[in-house]
Amino acid sequence: MTVDMQTIGKRAKIAARQLQQFDSTAKNQVLLAIADELNHQREAILSANTLDLEEGQKNGLTTALLDRLSLQKQLDGVIQGVCDVVNLPDPVGMEFDQKTLPNGLQVRKRRVPIGVIGVIYEARPNVTVDVIALTLKTSNAVILRGGSETLRSNIALVNVVRVALEKHGFPIDAVQMIEDTDRKYVYELLRLSNFVDMIIPRGGNSLHTFCRENSTIPVITGGIGICHLYVDETADLETALAIVHNAKTQRPSVCNALDTLLVQETIAAKFVPMVVKRLTEDKVRFKVDEQATHYTNGAANVELAGAGDWDIEWLDLILGIRVVPHLDAAIEHIQSHGTAHSDGILTQDLASMERFLNEVDSAAVYVNASTRFTDGGQLGLGAEIAISTQKLHARGPMGLEELTTYKWLIVGQGHVRP
Repeated sequence: MTVDMQTIGKRAKIAARQLQQFDSTAKNQVLLAIADELNHQREAILSANTLDLEEGQKNGLTTALLDRLSLQKQLDGVIQGVCDVVNLPDPVGMEFDQKTLPNGLQVRKRRVPIGVIGVIYEARPNVTVDVIALTLKTSNAVILRGGSETLRSNIALVNVVRVALEKHGFPIDAVQMIEDTDRKYVYELLRLSNFVDMIIPRGGNSLHTFCRENSTIPVITGGIGICHLYVDETADLETALAIVHNAKTQRPSVCNALDTLLVQETIAAKFVPMVVKRLTEDKVRFKVDEQATHYTNGAANVELAGAGDWDIEWLDLILGIRVVPHLDAAIEHIQSHGTAHSDGILTQDLASMERFLNEVDSAAVYVNASTRFTDGGQLGLGAEIAISTQKLHARGPMGLEELTTYKWLIVGQGHVRP
C-alpha cells in the first residue's frame, strides 16, 4: 500500500480551515457522538485490540508494553475521557490582555487553533482517542501515526471516529491516520511543513531524536520520564513509604512512575529496609548503590547498580535506590540523570522545600506527593496530548490551552503611524 503524504497533508489543511466554522456547542455534540459510537462499536474495537495483543505476545513484547497496548480494561476510561473533554471550557476564541494604547488603538489577543498537528506514538491506542478529543475540541486537524504493534486497534478507533464526524457534518479529514507503518512515512510527515504546523512524538528517546533531527516542522518533545523522589531526614517515614509505593507500583509502565529513590544517609539505615520490604511484596526488584547494599539484608531481588542504571526509564517493577549525604547531592543527581519530567522531595523542612522547588528545573516538581499526578486528567486538564519536557510553547501535561496559539487584534479609528 502506497501512502500519498502530500494528499494527506492537503486534506488536513483544508479540514483545519473547515473546523473553524463549528462553535463549541457543535464540537461538544460531535465529541459526545464519538463517545457513543465507541461504546456501540465496543466489540469490534476490543476484537481488534485482542489481535494486536496476541501478536505482541508472539513477538515478545514486554509486560510493560503489553499493558500500554491493552484496551481490554481501559476502554470505559477512554470513552469517559472523551466526555470529560466535553465538560472542559473551549479555549478557542478566548480573548485576553486587552488594553487601549495612549494613541487610542484598542489591542487584545485571541486564542486560535494551531492548525494541523502530527502525532507519532507507540503502543498506546488510548492515545489515539485522547488526541482526537483534544484536537477536535480546539478545532485542530490531526494526522496520526501509531506503531505497528497497535495498528489494528488504531484503525478500528479511527474508523469509528470518522463515522461520527461524517454523521454530524464535520470534515472526516480532520482525523487521518497513516495506516502503513513503514518508517519512511514518518520522515515524509516530518517534511510536510507546507501543511503541518506542529509535530508531537510520543515514544522512546530514539523517536524523539529522529524527529528533532529530521523535522522541518516545530517539534514538541517529552514523555520520557526518569523520575526521582528525594527523602530527607525530616520526612514522616510512613507517609514517605506510602508515596514511594504509589509512585513505583500504581502503574509502573508509564512515564511518571518512579525510577530512582534518593535517601538522605542519616535515615538510610531505617528507611531503605522499609522500602525494600514493602515493595518486595509487589515483586519490585532493586538496583542500589554500594552504600544502600548495607541496608538490604542480602535480599535476592537486590543487585548493585551499574553506572548507566541511573539513566534508565525502567517502565517496569524496578527501582533504583541511591543514598546521598544531603539536599545538594540529591539535586545534583537529578540534574545529571533526570529528564526534566517529574521529580519530588519528601520533607517537613520548609527551607528544603523551597530550595527544591526553585532549583529542580523539571516540568513538574513535587513536595510530599507521588509523581503519578503528572497527568492531564489528574491536574484538571481532562485528557492530555503529551507531557512536554521542553520549555518553549508548552511544558508539562499538554491539554486544550496548549493546543492553541493566539493572534493580536488591533482596532483603530483611522489611525496612521506618525
